[in-house]
Amino acid sequence: MARTILITGATAGFGAAAVRRFLADGWRVVATGRRAGRLQALRDEPGGDRLHVAVFDIRDADAMQAALDAIPAPFRGIDVLVNNAGLALGTAPAQRASLEQWRQMIDTNITALATLTHRLLPVLVERRGAIINISSIAGSYPYPGGNVYGGTKAFVTQFSLGLRSDLHGTGVRVTSIEPGMAETEFTLVRTGGDQAASDALYHGANPMTAEDIAGVIHYVATLPPHLNINRLEIMPVSQSFAGFQVHREGD
Repeated sequence: MARTILITGATAGFGAAAVRRFLADGWRVVATGRRAGRLQALRDEPGGDRLHVAVFDIRDADAMQAALDAIPAPFRGIDVLVNNAGLALGTAPAQRASLEQWRQMIDTNITALATLTHRLLPVLVERRGAIINISSIAGSYPYPGGNVYGGTKAFVTQFSLGLRSDLHGTGVRVTSIEPGMAETEFTLVRTGGDQAASDALYHGANPMTAEDIAGVIHYVATLPPHLNINRLEIMPVSQSFAGFQVHREGD
């Protein structure tokens, strides 16, 4: 019997790759995102007959609820929730950062994720399902310009651990996946479409790909039901831990 997975942020990057990975494995998929054209294009790919798309801005709680209410009966038994939708905006230090961008990151990466999780918990508990939250190494390792983005991802990691504790005894599994450098549209979004900045960041680094992370999500989702990965931190081999910053007088 086919299982059902709901994946947010499915129009690009990790989300789109995960949709394709689970469709290829025979799952039913509910894919959400803001860009209708990209979601509809996924329906034309192999397995698209097992794909339901829901177009809405995840920050809009009313639109989210309307989309959940409109899920067709065959897709309502959600076994796995993948909270993938999220973004980073800006690279400026906190004292020069945009408050509007801070609020957008908080609304998307924290508030929307918590809202959707809360609304799907009853069905996930009923089906002894799984929650997979996409966090980031930025939630553990600070870097200049990471300010609120890193803070939102630290929330995702800690929220995952809190869910795991609260859901003890229900059979629901909870995992925080925390990727490092991966080449997607992430940097383009962060820099307002600066392709040169994106190319410079990934040049020669052999970064992870969206398909790499989709494979990790699939691995976690298909573990035997008695196993739980609490946190999974993953980086390309080319990336490791940075040293501490030291400011010297005269610099």
